[in-house]
Amino acid sequence: MRRVLLAALSYLALAASVPASAQTEPRPVIILVHGAFAGSSSWTGVIARLEKSGYRVIAAANGLRSVKQDAAPISALVHSIHGPVILVGHSYGGPVITAAAEGNANVKALVYVSAFAPEVGENALELSGKFPGSTLGDTLTSVPLADGGEDLYVESSKFHHQFAGDVPDSTAATMAATQRPVTKAALSEPTDVATWKTIPNYAIYGTADRNIPPAAMKFMAERAHSKKTVVVSGASHSIMVSHPDEVEALIELAATAR
Repeated sequence: MRRVLLAALSYLALAASVPASAQTEPRPVIILVHGAFAGSSSWTGVIARLEKSGYRVIAAANGLRSVKQDAAPISALVHSIHGPVILVGHSYGGPVITAAAEGNANVKALVYVSAFAPEVGENALELSGKFPGSTLGDTLTSVPLADGGEDLYVESSKFHHQFAGDVPDSTAATMAATQRPVTKAALSEPTDVATWKTIPNYAIYGTADRNIPPAAMKFMAERAHSKKTVVVSGASHSIMVSHPDEVEALIELAATAR
């Protein structure tokens, strides 16, 4: 009996020495936000790896209509989660997660995957043209909308080379056929808030990105004081499809950081 009592007391003493936050803080929920000309399925490989590591993952729908409009349901989703959240955005999803994090104290980190991390007043089109190298404009086709706006698509015949150069032909063909259009207005909309200034952030991008010049992403990561920036040699704009291991590893690093 004495031995059992001593063991119990030792356990209680050990438990008391562990900070309460370490005992009770749940594992973060990972919310993935796709960008323009993509969809939630672009995260398939990343989702599989995160779930294998035990994370709850939500690949949220992105309307690609307007930064404010697109961020609102993501923000509401974050607010509904009782525990820490990691927001991950690809491309135009970067401005969306930046806006969605505003007012949500449970956002533990922002992860920019070949993404824009805009300063207040900046927009995606401005940032993609800040440095030479983007060839996206030459591949776009426009569809007029009833409200006077424009929906932009990447021409199917140019999609593989432009958007997913390091992705297998059959996969790129499916991505081209299922791409989601973005409004020109969304890409031109100035950012209202730069939450990366107060929330830990991480970045990953490829050296063969033809949508956002690598120099622009390097500039944004350095400006945001990224906790860790991963540069994948030869990776295209679709880095989450072609290099899911590296993307998942960075997300998990953000999720486990103290």
